[in-house]
Amino acid sequence: MSLREKEILLKDSLVNLDEESFMKYLEELISSGEDPWKIILGPMSEAMEEIGKLFEEGEYFIAEMLKAASIFKKALDKLGIGAEGGGNLGTVVIGTVKGDVHDIGKSLVATMLKASGFKVIDLGVDVDADTFIRAVKEYRADILAMSSLLTTTRDYMSVVIRRLEEEGLRERVKVLIGGLSTSPEFAKSIGADGWAKNAIEAVEVAKSLLRNARA
Repeated sequence: MSLREKEILLKDSLVNLDEESFMKYLEELISSGEDPWKIILGPMSEAMEEIGKLFEEGEYFIAEMLKAASIFKKALDKLGIGAEGGGNLGTVVIGTVKGDVHDIGKSLVATMLKASGFKVIDLGVDVDADTFIRAVKEYRADILAMSSLLTTTRDYMSVVIRRLEEEGLRERVKVLIGGLSTSPEFAKSIGADGWAKNAIEAVEVAKSLLRNARA
């Protein structure tokens, strides 16, 4: 079986939430010497995008999303990549907003930011404004990153931004948003500083925001 065939089977098993088969093919790819980031950004990310679409279309529900997130996190551990850690580029507080339990995209962004040299504080999912504000203060965050998969929860991002303003934190914290329900237009409408369509772009936008802030 070729590497590409194994990657396809890995992707399909994740989409189907077949953890046993997924871990089997993951082990085979690791044993074949496949680069961990190629696995994450290739078949794993492709699977997550498909799972997100299934959720949006009503084929998958919260239980399926939580199962997918659990498998995804186990894979990251197996590949030796955690979602939190230290770095010297800057500090990012990240979370999925209140009312939304979508964890997959947010976790991948957190992982990519950490791998790129950021210190990442991952608050998880269903995060309210008070929790975001406390973390921004406690960790002296340079960037607050928020994710939302659902159109019904994305407006909560504007609530968090207003709280930053009320607490006098908005001037020193850059706000980066993303998720299936968001867009560049939406980011602009709520006063966010940046938007990213995927984890790779999120890293580049984060770096750009800090460069501009420090220039």
